[in-house]
Amino acid sequence: TMTDQSRHLERRALQNITLAVILPQTNTRYPWAWPRIGPALERAVKTINADPTLLPDHHLSYAFKSSENKNGTCSESIAPLMAVDLKFAYDPWAFIGPGCSYTASPVGLFTTHWDVPMVTAGAPAVAFYDGIYTSITNTGPTHKKLGRFALRICEHFGWREQVVLMFSDDKLDDRPCYFAVEGLYTELKSINITPVDQVFEENKLPINYTQIISESQNNGRVIFTCCSPDVFRKLMVQFRRTDLSHEQYVFFYIDVFGDSLNSKHRQPWARGDKDDAIAKEAFQNVKILTYREPQNPEYSEFVTNLKADARNTFNYTIKDTLMNIIAGGFYDGLMLYAHALNETMTPSGGRPPGKVVTRRMWNRTFHGVTGLVHLDENGDREMDFALWDMMDTNTSTYQVVMVYNSLEEQLTAVPGTALHWLGGVCPPDVPVCGFKNDNPICLASQWPAQVTLQVHTLGLVQEPNIPTLSFLYRRMKLEKELVAQLWRISWEDIQMSNLDKVLRSGSRITLSLRGSNCGSLMTRDGNLQVFAKTGYYKGNIVAIKYSNRKRIELNRKVLFELKHMRDVQNEHLTRFIGACIDPPNICIITEYCPRGSLQDILENDSITLDWMFKYSLINDIVKGMLFLHNSVIFSHGKLKSSNCVVDNRFVLKITDYGLSSFRSDSDLGKDRLWMAPELLRMEAPPPQGTQKGDVYSFGIILQEVALRRGAFYLEGDPLSPKEIVDRVVLGEWPCLRPTMDLESHSPELGQLMQRCWAEEPTERPEFNHIRLLLRKQNKESRTNILDNLLSRMEQYANNLEELVEERTQAYHEEKRKAESVLHTQLKRGETVQAEAFDSVTIYFSDIVGFTAISAESTPMEVVTLLNDLYTCFDAIIDNFDVYKVETIGDAYMVVSGLPVRNGNLHGREIARMALALLAAVRTFRIRHRPEQQLKLRIGIHSGPVCAGVVGLKMPRYCLFGDTVNTSSRMESSGEALKIHVSAATRDVLLEFNCFQLELRGEIDVKGKGKMTTYWLLGESSSQ
Repeated sequence: TMTDQSRHLERRALQNITLAVILPQTNTRYPWAWPRIGPALERAVKTINADPTLLPDHHLSYAFKSSENKNGTCSESIAPLMAVDLKFAYDPWAFIGPGCSYTASPVGLFTTHWDVPMVTAGAPAVAFYDGIYTSITNTGPTHKKLGRFALRICEHFGWREQVVLMFSDDKLDDRPCYFAVEGLYTELKSINITPVDQVFEENKLPINYTQIISESQNNGRVIFTCCSPDVFRKLMVQFRRTDLSHEQYVFFYIDVFGDSLNSKHRQPWARGDKDDAIAKEAFQNVKILTYREPQNPEYSEFVTNLKADARNTFNYTIKDTLMNIIAGGFYDGLMLYAHALNETMTPSGGRPPGKVVTRRMWNRTFHGVTGLVHLDENGDREMDFALWDMMDTNTSTYQVVMVYNSLEEQLTAVPGTALHWLGGVCPPDVPVCGFKNDNPICLASQWPAQVTLQVHTLGLVQEPNIPTLSFLYRRMKLEKELVAQLWRISWEDIQMSNLDKVLRSGSRITLSLRGSNCGSLMTRDGNLQVFAKTGYYKGNIVAIKYSNRKRIELNRKVLFELKHMRDVQNEHLTRFIGACIDPPNICIITEYCPRGSLQDILENDSITLDWMFKYSLINDIVKGMLFLHNSVIFSHGKLKSSNCVVDNRFVLKITDYGLSSFRSDSDLGKDRLWMAPELLRMEAPPPQGTQKGDVYSFGIILQEVALRRGAFYLEGDPLSPKEIVDRVVLGEWPCLRPTMDLESHSPELGQLMQRCWAEEPTERPEFNHIRLLLRKQNKESRTNILDNLLSRMEQYANNLEELVEERTQAYHEEKRKAESVLHTQLKRGETVQAEAFDSVTIYFSDIVGFTAISAESTPMEVVTLLNDLYTCFDAIIDNFDVYKVETIGDAYMVVSGLPVRNGNLHGREIARMALALLAAVRTFRIRHRPEQQLKLRIGIHSGPVCAGVVGLKMPRYCLFGDTVNTSSRMESSGEALKIHVSAATRDVLLEFNCFQLELRGEIDVKGKGKMTTYWLLGESSSQ
């Protein structure tokens, strides 16, 4: 009838599509704040609802929630809560927003899990590009595209070695500069440009502009900067006031929304204050990176409507800024979603899967209000950028000189414009003589000329005497050695495993959780400081010690330190091979000692150390330190048990000496237990330490060797290392020192320890005196060195023999037990009595289409598949009270209720196990066919069985009875990725009142006739 038809049409017209919107509600500093975006979204919703060809018979509406906390900032904890609330209240078809990277991350993970599309024009961080957030479509600008823009600029101007990334980051709020610079960092790294990051906090006043400029001077000449416009201007004023070759520098100010260009005449340097004149000069070195405003007429109309709607509906005044691109991006995003949904909607108007809609939006081009919108294969929008420069140095106004489109990846000059360079030409990224005039070529060209001039001058005045010529020759030889840099090792010449190399050269800026410079939005574990301590250089294994220093400045002090390291050689010092100063891989390469450190040996309880061995190790330390104290290096500064290493011949060698320029202050933290009190009390102790401080450290090591209870062992209540250091610094009387134990060592050695760690440095003996005292105490050390070595080897061999004997005994004991158990079970050929079980539940499964997979795979691939699958299954069934009977090919059989009876729990255990295995199979990937879903078919039946061991040669525990056959029939008559359950098992499961079952109906079962069966769908939490 007509009435029925009208009702039907009315019902169809009422079908509602709800969108969930999550954006900051009040804080209009965000480009994606609700007062800025709301008017655009409302207009888009009205446009879609008014278009009869778009989503016919549906009405589009939205529900809004704020992502702000009480302080008005984006909150990564509130946003996902709002997302969950919206999901359960409205079951939205799509999410619009969030805009902040930190809030978009958890919401993006949720929408991916829920399979709901998420459309945003915010979330610009590069981590959204890595395939984890498969639900996100971004119709706004992203930092990966910004990074490509910077990369093309560097390539265009021939900068291929090193640039500085200077940015402000206080690790609060959404860290816009941090994420923008991360985009540059990852892209520049991809073509082997070295990006040196330089971070400062503009909210921590006063800002030390002098230090920032000085640090950048040492790091580069091409400087990309991100901070607020006022701070950047002050930085440039300081740059101009600093005595530098200004024409060598170029600053690129990252100002994506063009905040610095909003003034009337586009003069980012002008403030109308006393610094305007110098700022105007300074900005001749500055070029500005921004998004490019859309040039199409639709955008102008859109902005006009946006302003009117914001004023009328949201009581907010929107200005003409580049931030309006974001509102345009949200408008275009919603229109794109509506078209994609329209194309994927089912004939009945049903909701299509989220993945299908999202895929329809990706890799697509359409005309929007922001011009031609092209989304790449990852669902990110291609973007237009602009490079601004000071064209006329009289008016000093800025205008666009180059434009860039991320789709074409082409920098295009704007006709009628030209770039302005202070020196008339584009400067190189690395000056010819290096950042500090430390290039060996320049050094070489300076010194020999001076020396030659001196000789010629002497020749003109008088006959040169022999001592003068000798001095000049030595001076020339010394300078030649310094310039030659024989110690220098290239990072490329050091071989190590691929993983170590990748980790070492990996990005040090990653998308991180707030307050951290490592990890990622996905809370990636830990940081990347897991680098191997060894590598290969010229075919030999070497020890690699990394420095925390970002850069080593090659001044004469450092060159002399490196020369001295090459000159110092002793059998009790590790040999210095060279150093690598290629950022970020600054490291020292030394001889590798395979037996580990003294600390390792002392902590290894399986190594027995008698006193001859201990004295030998102690004497090696004394000999090494005696040589070091008499050498040009003078003192160690970091002597501790982990810096004493043992080589293949059990000779102890001291390492980590010299090269104080390679050390950073943070290195001292771990060494404070061994550090002398007078050094601990200093605000900045000398990195090379003192000789008396080394003697104190030796005293602490003596006690460590004597007692083998760790560094600074104290009897009684244990103190933390920090508490120990604090009390040592305090200098309480009697002074806190490690505990001595006369049962573990001689009284003479105890006296030597006390003298070495005396509070007054002058009371501590010199190492030559310590050597004499030890010689008196241990007459055996005078024996032949070969006897000593043989005796050490014998000691080591005995330790090994004891260990091997111990392990062999343990093996024999386990073997005996196993044989005993087997003997008891099989009774050596006697028949084993079978046992009847009244009620058990049996699980059968096999793989649908396994024959086809086998036919198309190699035997090894089939074996690997089954091995992977059953390893996965075996790990799961360990969590349930079940017994695995056997696997034959692709068949898998498990039972519960035997051999140990478990009352009526057998049904529940098998049901839970089957659900767990089915869940595992859904995510299981076949190695040689990753795109193919493995189809497991499961059957379960309960009833009585008889079980027993069959056979003597290869005895097996087998089950017999009709229950086994019926279980097998349940499996063979089931369906792929479903659990087929008999009525008997269903009756058992009903007792638990927590399993969801669906009636399948009556089916014909071979040998059984008609049977009523069920599908097991899941388990609820009722019980």
